[in-house]
Amino acid sequence: MARAKKERAKYVAVIESLDQEGRGVARRDGKVVFIEGALPGEKVEYEVYRSKPSFELGLTTEIYKESPLRVLPKCPHFGVKDGSCGGCAMQHLEAHAQVAMKQKVLMDALWHIGRVRPEQVLAPIYGSAWRYRHRARLSVREVAKKGTVLVGFHEKRSSFIADMKSCEILPKRVSDLLVPLRELINSLSLRKKLPQIELAVTDEALALVLRVLEKLTADDEAKLRQFQKDYGVDFWYQPKGPDSIYPMNPENATRLKLHHRETGVEVVFRPTDFTQVNHRLNEVMVTRALRLLHLEPSSKVIDFFCGLGNFTLPLATRSAKVLGIEGSTELVDRARAGAKDNNLADKTEFEARNLFDWTLDDWDAVWNKLGG
Repeated sequence: MARAKKERAKYVAVIESLDQEGRGVARRDGKVVFIEGALPGEKVEYEVYRSKPSFELGLTTEIYKESPLRVLPKCPHFGVKDGSCGGCAMQHLEAHAQVAMKQKVLMDALWHIGRVRPEQVLAPIYGSAWRYRHRARLSVREVAKKGTVLVGFHEKRSSFIADMKSCEILPKRVSDLLVPLRELINSLSLRKKLPQIELAVTDEALALVLRVLEKLTADDEAKLRQFQKDYGVDFWYQPKGPDSIYPMNPENATRLKLHHRETGVEVVFRPTDFTQVNHRLNEVMVTRALRLLHLEPSSKVIDFFCGLGNFTLPLATRSAKVLGIEGSTELVDRARAGAKDNNLADKTEFEARNLFDWTLDDWDAVWNKLGG
């Protein structure tokens, strides 16, 4: 006999603000309450799914007073109920208002954590509200009861995977691949040993990194190669950590590149490298940095946490010298290679250094290195 579902306590609250996870924040009986699906200014009924001495977590069950910024979510998988996709948190909030709310969360964090307030706040930058996510990690799980494999984001508040057949934030070509990928993986012998797929998308290429926990059979390889050919993707394998990845077809793997059109710089990256989720906004962000710095041909710049040179290389096109400092030796080596590829090796220098133990002596050293 199935156990009856426990009835959750319900209360009414007026929402004061949003937290960094997109949940409405209210107060009840001295507790802070975080309510999924609620927006500032709204009066809602919510049910409690977790209660602690100092806070509660709840889900919106009814809206008595609706925010004028509330919109109808575009994705059919979005929601707060059990089983809803956990890939998004604020589709019910108008896109520009989402940016404003995130900016407020940042300002609040700067003050409450660091006790600092910015002297000037720049206007936020905007991009498309849909099809913008060029990086994602999708989970994979065989569901024997359904006789299929699920590929997608986790459900809200759950380790289960949402039964999603499309996604409005992924590029359309990736969204259209969700069902074919399910069918492909369901046909593989190692479907129980393939827990995730990491994707990286550019205008020229789509790389899918398969986290494989055992060796593929010849039949599996043949199916993957045919899928590559049919759908124009590049499969990569990841048997261990992120640095263990390698392309299925090394001789034909498409190079992934970030383009900065204003300076002509191209930054080559691997599918598991850190890059911004939204490549279009990344380009705008780099351009804004160039203009705010008012660089001249004699300028000398230090780029801390430079990574692959996403900022370093465009900065070098407008400066005399740029020093990029990064904690990873491997990333430093690849940033040097990127500078060479972009004919900027003579205007850049890269150094591997732990930036979390920076001292005054280090400031003197970099100042001397730049000829200060």
